[in-house]
Amino acid sequence: MKRFLAITLAVMLTATGCAPRFDNSEVVEDDTDKKNTEKESIIPEYQISDQYYQTLLPYETSDTRGLVTSNINTRLDLEEFETGLMRLSQDPFPTDEYVFREGQVISKETVTSWLNRKYTSAQLKERKLSAEENAGLNPVDDGKGDIEERYEKNPEYLAHILEHNYLVKSDNKVTLGGISIGLALNSVFYYQKEKYGETYEVKIDANTIQQKGEEIAAEVIKRVRGLEGAENVPILIGLFEQQSKDSVVPGNFMSYAVVGANSNKISKWKNVDEEYFLFPSSKAEEKHRDDANTFSNFKDDVEEYFPNYNGVIGKAFYVNEEMKKLTITIDMQFYSKSEVLGFTQYVAGLVMDYFPDYLEVETKIASSNGQESLIVKEVDDKEPYVYIYNE
Repeated sequence: MKRFLAITLAVMLTATGCAPRFDNSEVVEDDTDKKNTEKESIIPEYQISDQYYQTLLPYETSDTRGLVTSNINTRLDLEEFETGLMRLSQDPFPTDEYVFREGQVISKETVTSWLNRKYTSAQLKERKLSAEENAGLNPVDDGKGDIEERYEKNPEYLAHILEHNYLVKSDNKVTLGGISIGLALNSVFYYQKEKYGETYEVKIDANTIQQKGEEIAAEVIKRVRGLEGAENVPILIGLFEQQSKDSVVPGNFMSYAVVGANSNKISKWKNVDEEYFLFPSSKAEEKHRDDANTFSNFKDDVEEYFPNYNGVIGKAFYVNEEMKKLTITIDMQFYSKSEVLGFTQYVAGLVMDYFPDYLEVETKIASSNGQESLIVKEVDDKEPYVYIYNE
């Protein structure tokens, strides 16, 4: 293999180099503060790429951030739910015109109440709640009859509501220019017949998820329009299908709609053709045979030359049936740093040989000691970026 590989070693930062610099950053007045107090914020000058939004500083977290980890099934789903919503938002809210901030319009209490089931009149009376407090967006469970039959008929569809805000700058002020809302929907609903008892599941088909999601989204838009700050800004709302708790790949957005600034109705849904596949897997073999074969050959070459191999796994992201990104994880048993270097260089060569120019490939090599090296091939790269971790 006659290819030059630039290996970047970890460099210790000096104390003076660790402090952030805002010399060329822009100071703006945050005009979105509900308390109507003057508040200065910073828009950093540096932007990683046009795929990412600049973020208003100091960073302001959402009131609902603690809910997402308990409502989303896996870490993979959580990451894709958040990044996928940002990706969809680039359509109505371009990264060169808008600044990102976590959602500030929908409160934690509101999200919690919307995630509940709808109550019957008897349940409202029993709980001493008013009709206005009956805000649940999940189906009614009247508590009558066999629990299995009730939940099979009326599972909980809505798992979580995620809000992102997009700000626009004018005359050294930032104002709310748009809102994105993600609705995480269950493909599997889990329940217990008794507290601490066995967990059962109800599988929900994609057509039902889409139908129920659209119904819930229509109600969410009407309610959000009644919240302070959201009366007349564009709103994107997306339907995300989260996977089961044992899934090794994340879920994906199914569709989204953009509601105009002066509207409270969804007129048209756009399909999102995105999906993740695991390599190797029978599902990938069935739907993307050529890609699965390429990965299998790559995997065979890794195994052939290094006897301490433990596993090679790929996670492929497809858009409109075409693979856009492949993340490879390789677990090895290493006995020396020179072995790490040799193996990393070998794998970097395989990555460049096997995978096409248009594909982004990220390869993580790890051992029982943790991450050992990282290989990144961006689109159209002639040479990969290789990073060796130092202890």
